[in-house]
Amino acid sequence: MTYVIAEPCVDVTDQGCVGVCPVACIHFDEGVDRKLYIDPNECIDCGACEPVCPVEAIFGEFDLPYEWEQYAEIDALWYEDKDAARAKVDAAKEKD
Repeated sequence: MTYVIAEPCVDVTDQGCVGVCPVACIHFDEGVDRKLYIDPNECIDCGACEPVCPVEAIFGEFDLPYEWEQYAEIDALWYEDKDAARAKVDAAKEKD
């Protein structure tokens, strides 16, 4: 995993990052997902998405704040089991 979209994106889903990604590795299901997800297998670690995020939700894997570490797993999980990833986002937000 290279870049991760963390909690500040939840319920915001600004798509500015999608348009600047040169490999189109940022996805979500509109009307269903509460955040956007970066595909860890497609991301080329270019960092183009990070500066355009208006809520500063995108972090390099090693810069991800401790309190949001679970979002690295959630981003990867979404590409295998969307419902499980959505449940983890909901659970993470309930803790707040």
